[in-house]
Amino acid sequence: MREALVIIDVQNDYFPGGTCELYHAYEAEEKIQSLIQESRTQKRPIIYIQHINSPDDTFFLENTYGCEISERIKPLPDDKVIVKYYPNSFYETELDSYLKEKGIKKLIVCGMMTHMCVDTTVRAAMDYGYEVDLVADGCATMDLEISGEIIPAEIVQKTFLASLEGVFAKIV
Repeated sequence: MREALVIIDVQNDYFPGGTCELYHAYEAEEKIQSLIQESRTQKRPIIYIQHINSPDDTFFLENTYGCEISERIKPLPDDKVIVKYYPNSFYETELDSYLKEKGIKKLIVCGMMTHMCVDTTVRAAMDYGYEVDLVADGCATMDLEISGEIIPAEIVQKTFLASLEGVFAKIV
């Protein structure tokens, strides 16, 4: 089965000093670096997803340093970069048509934020008929708050991975 590595939103604003810092962003990025190396060795296509927010948002603003893909995992000329404007990497993008054109049936997914764009994209991938391996330690998230209660990032990460396990993805 033809597969591709899909790297979601590993952009500068998610790292220390950025406007939307994530918990363990560097650790996730280190895992992503090894996934990139493995993919290059196996000649597996690599697809980078880059999110651009609307001008009234606080991060991933177009033409800013924070919106750029991390320099430590920069795409090579043969890699595919797909820009998106919504959490779902398939919505109003060329992702599905590109995957179909390349005959790709399985996605190895990693990236940021686990609870937002990674979750939304993995769920959508099932709707489009793709098999997904979600790399747990290749994802990062943040603390969330509901009704004044802080949910620690470690719990957010585990909860979202557990909710995707089985029906939507194989967690690896």
